[in-house]
Amino acid sequence: MNIYSAISANKNKTWLIMVLFVLVITTVVYVFSNALGYGLGFVGIALVLAGIMSIGSYYYSDKIVLATSGAKPIKKSDNPELFRTVENLCIGDGLPIPKIYIIDDPSPNAFATGRDPQHAIVCVTSGILPLLDKSELEGVIAHELSHIRNFDIRLMGIVAVLVGFIAILANLFMTQLWWGGIGGDREDRNNNLQIIFLIIGIVLAILSPVVATLIQLAVSRKRELLADASGVLLTRYPEALASALEKISKDPHSLKSASNATAHLFIVNPFKGKNTKQMFTSLFDTHPPIAERIKILRSM
Repeated sequence: MNIYSAISANKNKTWLIMVLFVLVITTVVYVFSNALGYGLGFVGIALVLAGIMSIGSYYYSDKIVLATSGAKPIKKSDNPELFRTVENLCIGDGLPIPKIYIIDDPSPNAFATGRDPQHAIVCVTSGILPLLDKSELEGVIAHELSHIRNFDIRLMGIVAVLVGFIAILANLFMTQLWWGGIGGDREDRNNNLQIIFLIIGIVLAILSPVVATLIQLAVSRKRELLADASGVLLTRYPEALASALEKISKDPHSLKSASNATAHLFIVNPFKGKNTKQMFTSLFDTHPPIAERIKILRSM
């Protein structure tokens, strides 16, 4: 597998997953509407709430992530080597130079956030700087800059809103069912088709948030693989990132400030020791297995 085919394959798979996401939402809306007998009217409230969530996540998600992770901005004089690494890679890739933050934590890790390349942030932990050599650090930073260039930071924000939207729909459906009953006239309520929709709707209300979360995690894993390939395209040195991932994964420290909501942002799962090879449980992983990523990188 070469770099370009890896990038192309992961882009195609990501868009396929996004189409699946749209189909899930469309199906959920259709079933819920028919089950309640109210047409699409009840979806209006969910759309308003989803809109508010979208605006909030678009403009403030990066600030929330930085605040919850305890990240602090640094100046060039605080770490000239890190700044030069970021600046040189940005110049080589034609990207605006992002703000740079550091988390004071011995666990080696890094992430990027922000809504677009003009409002982007690259953050590393203090533990990653002494662990990696210059080329390995370049590989990690190139990976994070690829997230910015590929608009992964925006895509994952959109996906998070879609997951929240499905959860809102499911909650509204169950609330309406519990307190408001089924809409429509008496004939509609006794209609066998509506009863079928009602049964399917209850099942979807329970399962759709889980399915949406699984799709979100699948998108996250594909974007990690894409960022690996795109980062290598920038540095032209896949072994550097492979070696960096190897060192980071072997470090025993877990990132104290990480949470389930922010875990997908980091270059490596911040909760060490929780990666698994089982097919079912791996569906809930935020990252592809480290061994798989390293194998792909070393095959480029």
